[in-house]
Amino acid sequence: MQLEINDIQGLVIRGYSNLPAADFLILSITDGAAAKKWLADIQKDITPGHHKPKETAIHIAFSFEGLKQLGLDRKALDSFPMELEDGMTTRHKQQFLGDFGNSAPDNWEWGGRANEPVHMLLMIYAKDAETLNACTQTYMAGFSQNGLKLLQHLGTTVLYERKEHFGFRDGISQPTIKGLSRTDTNENCIEPGEFILGYPNGYNQFTPSPYVAAAMDHKNLLPQSSVNGMHDLGKNGTYLVFRQMKQDVSLFWKYMDKATQNTDGTNNEPAMIKLAAQMVGRWPNGTPIVVCPDGEMPHMQEDNNFDFRNSDPHGLKCPFASHIRRSNPKDSLDTDRKTSISVSNKHRILRRGRSYGPPLAETLKPVDCLNATKCDDDRGLHFICLGADIGRQFEFVQNAWINNPKFNGLYEERDAITGNHHNPQDPRTTGVFAVQHPGLRVRHTDIPEFVTIRGGAYFFMPGIKALQYLSSL
Repeated sequence: MQLEINDIQGLVIRGYSNLPAADFLILSITDGAAAKKWLADIQKDITPGHHKPKETAIHIAFSFEGLKQLGLDRKALDSFPMELEDGMTTRHKQQFLGDFGNSAPDNWEWGGRANEPVHMLLMIYAKDAETLNACTQTYMAGFSQNGLKLLQHLGTTVLYERKEHFGFRDGISQPTIKGLSRTDTNENCIEPGEFILGYPNGYNQFTPSPYVAAAMDHKNLLPQSSVNGMHDLGKNGTYLVFRQMKQDVSLFWKYMDKATQNTDGTNNEPAMIKLAAQMVGRWPNGTPIVVCPDGEMPHMQEDNNFDFRNSDPHGLKCPFASHIRRSNPKDSLDTDRKTSISVSNKHRILRRGRSYGPPLAETLKPVDCLNATKCDDDRGLHFICLGADIGRQFEFVQNAWINNPKFNGLYEERDAITGNHHNPQDPRTTGVFAVQHPGLRVRHTDIPEFVTIRGGAYFFMPGIKALQYLSSL
């Protein structure tokens, strides 16, 4: 099936590396009728997938409660997946996602149990800060008179060499959607239905898509659904996961220092960087440690064409608990190689995150963060991912791979970088990270939580025609 990229919001197709400035506006709907009129007025601004913007790009998505505010009937709302309706703050989702301690939804700044309900996400991308500010101010000026309330204005930061705040190159490992012009290895080309509703997925089936009664689609904007008598509201849409993750840079490098100090108590910066690289799975410049376990290689900083099974079956180069090995196990699951890759690919996500907070100086070294107050500033990552099945993709990776202490034969290790080491049943529990060796392994304990969740929500990002339908309710 040919992708209808003119009906797909452009964020699904590209990450806008040419539009490095971005604002994310978290909104509530105070007047549904006024909000729908506003939505109809701004539809011309929404960037479709076939357009390659050079100045700005605009995208919009809705929470389950937001769809209710727009006036979707109960039958249509019931056709959405349970994950979207439940959100990420219920007690069972807290257990499932590992949001405990400081990351508990009760402590969030937005989207949590004590916060106002989130209804809408407006995403603005621009070529520079000046263009972004002008565009954002224009939209914000019209919110109150159009039945909208701004809950959070989440800004972003352009970082040096695409390195996140801990100092590691980010955004390297991305799946390629089959049917687009980008070329890639067969193993990294994923069926479009994994990310876009209305197309075959990795099981050669269609992921269930929300629908409305044909009689409710008065303008006949939507295609027919596979459900008899219904029109497909989900076609060319996707689901968006947003989590604001605070990164404690100072704590991160202080732990690396404490774990690797020389016998006389002095700093061992190379050992600090190596331990951090083993936890991440890549050196700071992006070089995968499974390929280059002894240091960075400039020509390997974008390399993602490696495996684990043949090159590192015992985790002697890239530890089993490293972030990249857990978030995409590739061929290393306990089955044959082909099946392992196939299983891993059924849980892939498209990442579209942006960093926030003041960037650290390009020349700042890890040892500089041990005493520098500038490393204590509020900074982190707006984690954003897209997928056609929240449960099978984001939630599965978070629960079965990131926070699972028994992942890949391990016993008590979660993801050292983004995992939550707080155990509500045993407050004494702390993080553990083991580095395998041919002889005895080195076991690092008392790992704190380097990342704290500050807010989050699940959203439905409709196709262009579905967006027109929602504004016409």
